[in-house]
Amino acid sequence: MSDQVISVAKRLRQEVPDCLASGVVDMATGMLLTCETTDSHPSEVLDLLAGATLDLFQGRTVTMIEDIFKERRGVTSSERYFQEILVNSTNLTHLFVRNNQSSDVVAVVVCPKSVNIGMLFAATRRVMKEHMSMM
Repeated sequence: MSDQVISVAKRLRQEVPDCLASGVVDMATGMLLTCETTDSHPSEVLDLLAGATLDLFQGRTVTMIEDIFKERRGVTSSERYFQEILVNSTNLTHLFVRNNQSSDVVAVVVCPKSVNIGMLFAATRRVMKEHMSMM
């Protein structure tokens, strides 16, 4: 699995327009499995990225929202509602995408804020579909 995870991060870096960094987070452990970037970053920042990803998708409040939606809609599965999250910071756009085959795996893509959002989603989804289904 580690070769596949590394391959996904590399393909995201290569194929997503203007991609500055990509990574894969394991939600079960809260660890960053791999990272590809154009710049060096302190390990503390990378560790925080994994924790922030975990909070975005499985934080207490997010889980409560998902549970309320499931209850109101009569859904009994353990499927997660939030599959993709887009975050814009001052200069960057961050896209977080769950793996359809394993909801514990999330890919992270970071681009300049000027990125074409449609192309960002399309390229990220394509790479995820092609490579993460093998995991």
